[in-house]
Amino acid sequence: LTPQSIHKMGGYIVQRNEEKLIEDALEVESAGAFAVVLESVPSAISEKITRALKIPTIGIGAGPHCDGQILVLHDLLGLNEDHIPKFVKQYSNLSDTARDGVKRYIEEVQSGKFPKKEHSY
Repeated sequence: LTPQSIHKMGGYIVQRNEEKLIEDALEVESAGAFAVVLESVPSAISEKITRALKIPTIGIGAGPHCDGQILVLHDLLGLNEDHIPKFVKQYSNLSDTARDGVKRYIEEVQSGKFPKKEHSY
C-alpha cells in the first residue's frame, strides 16, 4: 500500500494476504531492491517478511519487527487534525500551539500592535 495506490486498493486498508506479500517482497529483493517498505501490514506478517529477507524492512504501521520505522512528522508532532491512523503515536500537540500563534498574529496585525518600529529595517 502506497499513497500512489490508495485509490486502487479502496482506501487505507490493512494488507492481509500473507503469502502474496511475502512472495512480492522476495521478488522485490531478487530484483535488486535495497529495502522494502511495509505499510499497514499486520505485525505478525511483517515479522515473517523481515525474517525472510536479507534487505531491511521499513515499517509504517507494520509493528515492531521491521528493521526501521517511519512516522510522518506532522502526525508525530500532532499537526494533523484529520483522520489519525491507528498506528500513529503523537509525541506532542503542536496544532493547538500553531493555531494560537496564528490567532495572536492576526489579532496584533488587525489591532496595530504588529509590526512596530523594532520589527522594521
